[in-house]
Amino acid sequence: MINKHYSYYVYIVRSLKDGSLYKGLTNHLDKRMLEHDLGKSNFTSKKLPYELIWHCVFIGVRAEEKAANFEKYLKSGSGRAFVKRHILEE
Repeated sequence: MINKHYSYYVYIVRSLKDGSLYKGLTNHLDKRMLEHDLGKSNFTSKKLPYELIWHCVFIGVRAEEKAANFEKYLKSGSGRAFVKRHILEE
């Protein structure tokens, strides 16, 4: 069994309103998705509804650090290119 405290998720949601993407980090993916659905995220509240299109999990003692670094990468220019090339269906 995975200890949730040592699990961190990097995720991408897509707005069904305008197709924009949001990349995030959380240690409780279901709870975070509910917050997005309820408009409790300032950044995503104006573009509801959202769909989860991708996520990955980092597990272990340094999971939060690794996940934060990967989220930062996905938000960079080369990370956006990676998402377009390897995650989005086009």
